[in-house]
Amino acid sequence: MFGIGMPEAILIGIVALLVVGPKKLPELARTLGKGLNEFRRTASDVTDGLKDTIKADDIKKDVESVKNSLLYGQGPEDEADAAAPEPPANEDKKTPASTGRGDAPQG
Repeated sequence: MFGIGMPEAILIGIVALLVVGPKKLPELARTLGKGLNEFRRTASDVTDGLKDTIKADDIKKDVESVKNSLLYGQGPEDEADAAAPEPPANEDKKTPASTGRGDAPQG
């Protein structure tokens, strides 16, 4: 888990035995085991909570997309077009005709 091999674990055990003593070492090991177990459980709960939140956000987006497609006839790809509508085509405008006032080069 932490990249600790067998030699390092033995060294940590020997140091703990010398510091704590043989009578309190089993109690210390139980306490550390319970603490690590509680930490793992809490980390798992937080991870599950985050996953549930992400799923809820995705579901909200999907529901909104379905609602838009049913109400407005827009699919997910049409929503981007609806956000930035195109200006209407100006086919009826006529281009100004040449007035003959110096449009052609005089020579």
